[in-house]
Order: sequence, then structure tokens, then C-alpha cells
Amino acid sequence: MNQVPGIKLNNGTLMPQLGYGVWQVPDDEAERAVGTALEAGYRSVDTAAIYGNEKGTGKALANSGVPREELFVTTKLWNGPSQRWGRDEVLRAFDDSLDKLALDYVDLYLIHWPRPMRDDVLAIWKTFEEIAASGRAKAVGVSNFRPADLERLGEASALVPAVNQIELHPLFPQSELRAVNARLGITTEAWSPLGQGKELLTLPAVASVAARHGRSAAQVVLRWHLQSGHVVIPKSVTPARIRENLDVFGFELDAEDMAALDALGSGPSAHRIGPDPAVFDA
Repeated sequence: MNQVPGIKLNNGTLMPQLGYGVWQVPDDEAERAVGTALEAGYRSVDTAAIYGNEKGTGKALANSGVPREELFVTTKLWNGPSQRWGRDEVLRAFDDSLDKLALDYVDLYLIHWPRPMRDDVLAIWKTFEEIAASGRAKAVGVSNFRPADLERLGEASALVPAVNQIELHPLFPQSELRAVNARLGITTEAWSPLGQGKELLTLPAVASVAARHGRSAAQVVLRWHLQSGHVVIPKSVTPARIRENLDVFGFELDAEDMAALDALGSGPSAHRIGPDPAVFDA
């Protein structure tokens, strides 16, 4: 399998451009699924407290035989509405994630949602500054943050998020937000990079590009992400598909291919599939 390239984050940390996501993977299946991904050659794994599978993920990491320094592990703070998030609450949640993962540190720790209707995100980020300074997270960042949310952080803190993980795929390309991320030096990471279900993957434009390259629809969409400069974390629990999603470094899309996929974002099928960060507070 070809080597996954790395993207240098704004603090110098090197992050694999393609990783394995475990959203919606039950904890009792995570050990097998993550183990399969690591065996296939993935070295970046993305989980979150709310996924409920940090323990299974940690077991797979421990049993993989892969040296810790070769792994890139991301988890996220579920800053849900059940309580106010001050320093002590954030540190307890972080410690709990480390304990479940059985790790001394993570490579990336993210705030899961901006929740702009509440006023605790700045207190959370101040604690993230502390976590980053301690070395227990090699880098810290955010997820689902809009330009206004990033601006708010920037007004209060000199620490720029290393990553903004957002819903991003050809049907929801987030051009404005990607440009803001780039201007601020924030790496854009795509969740649901293949959309949801088969909708994106069965579109004629995607099928046509796939046929020209003798590749699957998922492979050409992942290639679109990589050539656009995004970090991607496709999820599958099927071993063959886990391996297929990693096998995207032996071909390139040309300008015509990229334009065909870019055009989907302004077409009639374009839409968001996940929650709107402006109102999400579940």
C-alpha cells in the first residue's frame, strides 16, 4: 500500500492526510474494525467521547503492535448542554478520554461543536490552551466551527486551532469556510467525506469519473478530497472497503475530473446532510 502523505499543522505536528473514522461503530466492534484498519496501513484514527467507542479503539491501538509514535489519534470533547463547561469539567472529560483510550496523550483534541447559543466556548478553549501546553494533546482544534465562531476564538486567544473538522463532500463543498480556514492557517478536515448512504456515490458525474479511472466511486471522491488539500477520515466496518478507501494514491484526477466533481456543489443535489452548527445544541 502506498504511503499516506502527511500535512503539517500550524504548530508543526504532522498529520496523515487520510485516516480512519469510527463514528457509529459500536464499542464492542471498534477493536476489530480499528484493528483491521491499522493492519491495512492506516495510522490515523478519529474517535470522540460521544461515539462511545474510545475503549474499543484504545484496545485496538494497544494490540496493534504499531509503535505509539507512528500513530495519530484524535478524540473530541462532547461539550453538550447538560452542564456548563468550565476548566474542571473540560479537564475531567479529557482525562476520561485518555483513560478510555489507555493513552498518555492524544495527537489532536477537538471541541466537537461551537454551540453559539451558549457562552462557554471561550472557557473551553482557554482550557484547551492549557492542555496543549502540557503536551498531553500534541495539537488542539475545533469541529463544525463557522467563520464567525473562528473569529470569536481569534479575538480572545492567540492560539489558532490546528484543525477545523467539518461536514465536507462534493455535495456540500463549504468553499467560504475552507477559504477562511486556509487564511487563518487552519487545516480543513472532512467528516462524512463520502456523503451519506449511496446518494453521492451513484451520481452520474461521479460514476463517469470512476469509470474513466477504473476505480470505485468512493475512491474518486476521496481522491477529490486529497487533491483539494483536505484531510479525510472515511468510515467503514467492511474489511474490503476499509482497504479500498486507503488505496487512493496510485492515480490522479485531471482538471476535467476535478471540475466535474466541483460542479456538484452548485448543482440541484447540493445540500448539507448533518446538523447546522448555527442551531445545533443537542
